[in-house]
Amino acid sequence: MQKLLFYCRFSFHYETSFCRELIAFTIDKQNYLSYTLEMSENNLKEIWDISMNQIFEEYKDKGKEQEFYLWFNMKYVEDDVKTIKTNVPSQFLWDSMIKKGNVEYLKKKILEISGLQDIQIIPSIKNEQIFNEKNNSKSSLHTEKKESSKIAEEQQKDTENKDFNKIEKKKNSILNENFTFENFITEEGSSNNFAYKVALSIADNPGRKINPILLYGGVGLGKTHLMQSIGNKILEKYGSSKKICYVQAESFLNEFTDSLLTKNPTKFKNKYRSLDVLLIDDIQFLQKKEGIQQELFYVFEALHKNNSQMVFTCDRPLKEIEKMEDRLVSRLSSGMSLDLQPPNFETRKAIIYKKLENKNVLLSNEVVDIIARTIETNIRDLEAAILKIVNYSDFIGKEITPEIAQSQLQNFYSNPFVGNISIDNIIKVVSKNYNVTPSDIKGKKRDKKFVYPRHIALYIAKEITEYTFSELGNEFGGRDHSSIMHACDKIKEEIQNNPNLNQNINIMIKEIKEFKN
Repeated sequence: MQKLLFYCRFSFHYETSFCRELIAFTIDKQNYLSYTLEMSENNLKEIWDISMNQIFEEYKDKGKEQEFYLWFNMKYVEDDVKTIKTNVPSQFLWDSMIKKGNVEYLKKKILEISGLQDIQIIPSIKNEQIFNEKNNSKSSLHTEKKESSKIAEEQQKDTENKDFNKIEKKKNSILNENFTFENFITEEGSSNNFAYKVALSIADNPGRKINPILLYGGVGLGKTHLMQSIGNKILEKYGSSKKICYVQAESFLNEFTDSLLTKNPTKFKNKYRSLDVLLIDDIQFLQKKEGIQQELFYVFEALHKNNSQMVFTCDRPLKEIEKMEDRLVSRLSSGMSLDLQPPNFETRKAIIYKKLENKNVLLSNEVVDIIARTIETNIRDLEAAILKIVNYSDFIGKEITPEIAQSQLQNFYSNPFVGNISIDNIIKVVSKNYNVTPSDIKGKKRDKKFVYPRHIALYIAKEITEYTFSELGNEFGGRDHSSIMHACDKIKEEIQNNPNLNQNINIMIKEIKEFKN
């Protein structure tokens, strides 16, 4: 009888005659059972959508939408009233959702709404990340989908051409297709979450809200990921109707130089001044380069006039970039500057789970906690830690225990402001390697034997801590931030031509991490 009530509740999907037949079947139980078995396929699709929508609203009210997308990453496939078949990206994710009780919670919701006594949810494992597609995003929870293969085949030619162009555009794009908003993990209330929401808003309406935006912060904090997420979402929404260009500042400079050498500057100007979306990564590379700065200024003016969206990334605030034209700095900061910070503990855990899911690897919650507590710096360090542990597990053929994880991560540093990673310890290690005293490195002496190790210490400090140039200037004897930038850039250039120096610096960094007073 409960099944009967369920069918009647959703009888609007069928004609009135169906309801009459359904009631008649209650008289003949054998016929009713046969009818149920014949007609029950996909009758729970509506229930599934309602249940998922209710759970989503619960998470949304708590500000945990990202957790919903991660831990209810399931797609309805079919049902036979007794079972519901769902697609999930990996066995790891399915096991995790069962362990967290999410599958059981979804089952409870379905039973409450349908009035059925019992139902089983059965997974169909897919290696590819099928739920990062647009059709399975937040919008699918709020709108009815009435797509079918016939409708898809009968789409108009112009729509087919648009989709084809969109696919071709993606093939030819240098955007990383893995850099999407769905893959960007953040926590509600954090500065990174604010940057995420601003970027998402811009991608929905490029050139009309905030223009330009500048994403800045330390290495490995997600600047490039967020920038390319904007490009990928615009590409997904508009296809080939929008001219999108993602370019690193160094490549931008090289193109400009080539155009001058080949005496064909018009080609360069036509390319960049007619874009709908311009994404330039690492603009600090353009410091001290007046020619390209001037060209970028004119590109900016042309695009801004046409309401073309512009996004830039930088490893520091604009005011700390040495020898950047004032008028260009003024333009680049005329929209909104967004500071990306290292992820907090809960965000780091969510990132780790996502990375493990992508690798189809299962680690215990205890091991995940150890990684999240140990690595407090940035996402790249998290990825390196995960890779080290996973590779170790593959080689020894054993499950990773908390003890093994701690052993494998002992060389990773955590918070750059605590423990062994301090400016004093950096100076002590560098001074010992170059046979000078710590006071020589912090002092004002201009002899080469003092200046060079001072530059090395500054470079290392900038690489393995989150100190700004101004803060480093204060730590190193009250120096101006521009002189700190000059020292770091000088060592960075030397490393490119001297592999031995890079090796020596890595050895010193290891000493710093293991330093004992």
